[in-house]
Amino acid sequence: MLFFLIRMDFKGKDIISIKDFSKKEIDYILDYAKDMVRYAMGEKYKNVLGGKVLSSLFFEPSTRTRLSFESAMNRLGGRVIGFSDPSGTSQKKGESLADTIRMADSYSDAIVVRHPHEGAARLAAEFAEVPVLNAGDGAGRHPTQCLLDLFTIRTEKKKIKKNKIVLLGDLKYGRTVHSLAYALSLYGAELTFVSPASLKMPNEVINECKELGIEPTYTSNIEKAIKDADVLYVTRIQRERFPDAEEYNRVVGAYKIDNNLLKNGKENLIVMHPLPRVTEINPEVDTTPHAIYFKQAFNGVPVRMALLSLVIGGKL
Repeated sequence: MLFFLIRMDFKGKDIISIKDFSKKEIDYILDYAKDMVRYAMGEKYKNVLGGKVLSSLFFEPSTRTRLSFESAMNRLGGRVIGFSDPSGTSQKKGESLADTIRMADSYSDAIVVRHPHEGAARLAAEFAEVPVLNAGDGAGRHPTQCLLDLFTIRTEKKKIKKNKIVLLGDLKYGRTVHSLAYALSLYGAELTFVSPASLKMPNEVINECKELGIEPTYTSNIEKAIKDADVLYVTRIQRERFPDAEEYNRVVGAYKIDNNLLKNGKENLIVMHPLPRVTEINPEVDTTPHAIYFKQAFNGVPVRMALLSLVIGGKL
């Protein structure tokens, strides 16, 4: 394949924000991820990261991101150390994030970190010699989720450009949609933002879209928004991000996706969700052709396999 003839050097590169990558670099990662799918499924195996160690530092709860990173490293022959609950670490004794990162840096070949504070991943990268991969920093960015979302859209729709994509739900605190809106604009997708008034997309993200030549449309009417949509990307209203419980109570349950609503959309409309979901998607949707959120979750493994292989320096 041409992909293997024209290699890009990602070795040692931090994965902090999707904005740090060009469209050409993103395409390269997505192409590499496509070649990782059979390895992610366990149909093929190659010990490309044998002897390598990944530090997995999760200061916030996670299921899919943490497990898919661990699966990715194991599928490539590497090993994982780390924690998923900071209450059992020296942070409880007052250790700074910088010192925790320094320790992990000396024990491993790469570090993946999730943290409740925006900017924590970039700070971690300043104190680590090995590559740092951002697994989500507060309400900031989530670049590896963005890459797997792009991979999913491209796989299901054969392209990203010119797809009509609706981003629905918590657009204010949802770090997944912050990264995704930028990346989709980079590809020339048509964007519609649907949210309660108090959870609108931040101006910073909207301005990024405009700078890339995309003028998003806005509405609170989901029935209208999905009529011509190719992709409906649903997000959870995130209780943990709200500074005020009353604000959360006013908006929780604002949108619910069910089979009746989806009758307003195209037959080939796909429904995505970064998960976990709570009540925003009715389980009845799971068995319809629209639902691809579990495929989307699986895609985290080949995408993260590609990233780990590239930044640590393994080769297929």
